[in-house]
Amino acid sequence: MEPVTYGMSRVVADPYAAAVDKVKAALQAEGFGVLCEIDVQATLKEKLGIESGRYVILGACNPALAHKALTAEPEIGLFLPCNVVVFDTGDGIKVSAIDAEVMLGMIDNPVLADVAAEVKARLRRVVDAV
Repeated sequence: MEPVTYGMSRVVADPYAAAVDKVKAALQAEGFGVLCEIDVQATLKEKLGIESGRYVILGACNPALAHKALTAEPEIGLFLPCNVVVFDTGDGIKVSAIDAEVMLGMIDNPVLADVAAEVKARLRRVVDAV
């Protein structure tokens, strides 16, 4: 699997459920709440009858940083929340988080650049903590 240029990731040795729990705890430690949790495996099974591997999308939000971004660019909500995914690769459990600097880099707004750098640093610590 090729590394992605729009996120940060690592493979962990933990069982899937433990990795998901560790990600949630690390997000909380960095000031993020999980606004939504999408069980992709269950959704694909229910909606399409497709069997797939374990995969969860966690929609994470840091309220203070989101407020700062929304104040600077009201339509930035199109990019929120920040997603973190946990999935079974078959060779281990992969944890990946969006790179906010890449995601928001298309918008020419210095306030957003500062927010993106802060979000990236926090999400990097989340991935590293798992």
